[in-house]
Amino acid sequence: MGAIRNKRDGAPAIEPIWLEWLTLGGLLIFATWLLGVRGVWGLLLRSDPTGLTLVIIVIFAGATLWCGARSRELQHQRRLMEAARQRPVAGHAEHDADGWAASYWAALAASPRDADAPLDLLLEQAQGPHHTAWWVNGIQLKLGLLGKVIGFSILAIQIGQLQSFDPNQTQDLLRTLTSGLGIALLTTMVGLVGNILLGLQLTRLDRYADLFIADCQRLGLRHAGTAGQG
Repeated sequence: MGAIRNKRDGAPAIEPIWLEWLTLGGLLIFATWLLGVRGVWGLLLRSDPTGLTLVIIVIFAGATLWCGARSRELQHQRRLMEAARQRPVAGHAEHDADGWAASYWAALAASPRDADAPLDLLLEQAQGPHHTAWWVNGIQLKLGLLGKVIGFSILAIQIGQLQSFDPNQTQDLLRTLTSGLGIALLTTMVGLVGNILLGLQLTRLDRYADLFIADCQRLGLRHAGTAGQG
């Protein structure tokens, strides 16, 4: 199926990326509630004395809220672009230069000495913050691996402290050894799940920003060609 078009001028319809994030947010809230009812959160937090699991969850929640705010901003800028493209770039009034796209077209019309500067500024506005978000996404995975190292270190230390094997202490021994293994596995699992879910959101934001930049350049070239013919 082809892309949905605006009936008035044939332009592509604005993708509701913020509504998509709201849908995902609703699913995450439901999943959080369901896991809480099942006692999974309590089990995770009790089984990790290092607190790394809680840190990963807090980082994921904060980054997800940032993705929501970012998706709303990108959709807003897309709407401003669709409104600004109906107006001529050359000789526009100051109040017309609202949004990243209009500022980019105005910079192109001004024929700057550095021809790449307008595009560089547009890239920074549309994609620059995403690089930090991807770094935060990697932090989740690294914290999970750190928990894995700590868990196996605790396991190795406990095994190294064994002087002799007493069959009467088997239950206590297994409980002690599995605590370190539980830290290793749980923190790694939480880090991986958070990394995957946040990565999906950031990939969607990157793709939306790429399409926004491509449309800005396409319309900018069209305006430049029209001005050249005039």
